[in-house]
Amino acid sequence: MMPALITRSNLPPEQEAIRTKCFHPSGVFTPFPDIALDYSVPHRFEEIVRKYPDRMAIETSTQKITFNELNKIANRLAHTLVAQRGSEREPVALHIDNPVFAITAHMGVLKAGKISLFIDPSDSPSRINHILENAQPSVMITKGEPSPWLAAWTDAKDRLIHLDRLSADCSDDDLGLTIHPDASAYIRYTSGSTGRAKGAIKTHRHLLHSVQTHTNYFHLSENDRFAIIGRDYLGKRTFEALLNGATLYPFDIKRFGLHRLAEWLIERKITTCKFFPTAYRHFLSTLSGYKDFKDLRLIHLEGEPIYRRDVDLYKMYLSTECVLVNSYSSTETGPISFYLIDKDSQFASRVPIGYPIDRIKIRLIDEVGQPVGVNEPGEIVVKSSFLSAGYWRYSEMDGAQSRWKEDGVHGIAYFTGDLGSMSDSGCLEHLGRKDSQVKIRSFRVDIGEIEATLVDHPEVKEAVVIAKETQSGDTRLIAYLVPKAYPPPTVTNLRTFFKNKLPDYMIPSTFMTLEEMPLTRTGKVNRRALPNPGNSRPELGIPYVAPRTPFETELERIWASVLCLDQVGIHDNFFDLGGHSLIATRVVSQVIKKFQLEIPLQSLFESPTVAEMAIVITENQAKKLSEGHLTRILSDLEALTEEEAARLVLDQGVPAHKKD
Repeated sequence: MMPALITRSNLPPEQEAIRTKCFHPSGVFTPFPDIALDYSVPHRFEEIVRKYPDRMAIETSTQKITFNELNKIANRLAHTLVAQRGSEREPVALHIDNPVFAITAHMGVLKAGKISLFIDPSDSPSRINHILENAQPSVMITKGEPSPWLAAWTDAKDRLIHLDRLSADCSDDDLGLTIHPDASAYIRYTSGSTGRAKGAIKTHRHLLHSVQTHTNYFHLSENDRFAIIGRDYLGKRTFEALLNGATLYPFDIKRFGLHRLAEWLIERKITTCKFFPTAYRHFLSTLSGYKDFKDLRLIHLEGEPIYRRDVDLYKMYLSTECVLVNSYSSTETGPISFYLIDKDSQFASRVPIGYPIDRIKIRLIDEVGQPVGVNEPGEIVVKSSFLSAGYWRYSEMDGAQSRWKEDGVHGIAYFTGDLGSMSDSGCLEHLGRKDSQVKIRSFRVDIGEIEATLVDHPEVKEAVVIAKETQSGDTRLIAYLVPKAYPPPTVTNLRTFFKNKLPDYMIPSTFMTLEEMPLTRTGKVNRRALPNPGNSRPELGIPYVAPRTPFETELERIWASVLCLDQVGIHDNFFDLGGHSLIATRVVSQVIKKFQLEIPLQSLFESPTVAEMAIVITENQAKKLSEGHLTRILSDLEALTEEEAARLVLDQGVPAHKKD
């Protein structure tokens, strides 16, 4: 018989109905108790070891380790650390590539009362150096022979501990240290995909609350088989398994590739796995034909927006017994909200991030800190007693620590920098980052809305949009897309698709096709690694034709200069090249200045190609402007607002006060 549910009173019936079926088929589920939050991670882990000593804790293609074996190795490391370093709470770095040994060492550091810091060997040297310089770990744990840079960093033998060279005389008994639940457990550095990585301090209580939330919400049990997709060996996912007596199965997507994941999930009988949406899409795109994921009961997506098409993929490939979860969380807060999806769920475009979890309070505020109304956009502020303890050694840097603020007597509020809106039912929708709300030609633009529109294109599989400042000082939107098939959609096709959906200023100036998105080690889009589109002429669907006459040559030079392109074909449409109304006025201004002709302004705006504009110039060669008239026209053009320039482009004439 199924156990009684731990319910949440504010879930609507359709969400609770999905949650009700979210059980392992065994029906075995033991709630994660509140009392556990008043102890430490090692305390809970040792309880699990005593309960399931011979159960498999971690399994890879080449290694297996039981809970008892993992505990004994971790204890030996903990005794070694305490003997060498005493009881001081200090960062200890782990530089171990093997997931079994990395997780074991992680537990050993926590058992010693130290602060664990994972240094991923696959990270770039610049990221590793930044983390080491910021964290200043006292000692580093490794396995095997250290690399030259590691040996140089330690510079003394007592700063390096080899996990495979621990003394045989070292005790493997539990240390029995009393570790306060609010003590620091580990430092988790942000991905750094959009800026400098910061180290959030995770306390034992913060981590235990995250595990409790996932356990009780999704009824995780010792019979579950957890997949780690990527190299995030030491995140909350690891503890969701180990602190419930379940088995953990790491899968390194960089080493093995997503094309092998489907068979691996089936062979290992994985019941629950977590993806970043980008990796999830990549995984499902590798499938061909029917795959029987009969054991998979839960797929958890977080870290990036998900769209209707992602739900369609879930409905196409996964069983009716599998629940898809969209979640909202951050390194600094832990889990904030969940939204449960089944085969009957329907969405317009973006999928909501769901309903706040227990003991988390959410406020949405405007730019002056006042609450916003229902369905109104505002910054998401999270209040909880279970937040991260701040950033490690960042109190004076970049104002980062100011995101945490006292909020009432018993809580801390974290200002996420994310924008959202909340429905009258209490469901939260994510509207992107505050810093992704960019100004384009004086208009405020939500980059997330552009991405959501682009992935609705029938030929686009994935899309990312960024804002970038050009040499001329403009901020332009660049869209990166992965097509479903080749040849990819042309720029002309994409712009036509956008025209009926978004205003002109929200249509990207540049579209760049990629074979695949660059990913971080955890499977999230690495925006910093997106290639520079350069100044190449875009793929327009028409062939490049070089200038044939002196007028065309001079016009091509002007267009290319203003549009920041290396070349322009004489039949290329100005707007397909990334032009817009204000850029059009610059082109016209330079054309009039160069040729000094008295020609109708509107006729130039009606000539969207170099070849057509050259015809206008040819037809008006005899109408030279006087110096005074030229100055007035150029002055009027330079003073045009975005709205006025747009009216010119839309054939509504020159504003009355700008006419001679």
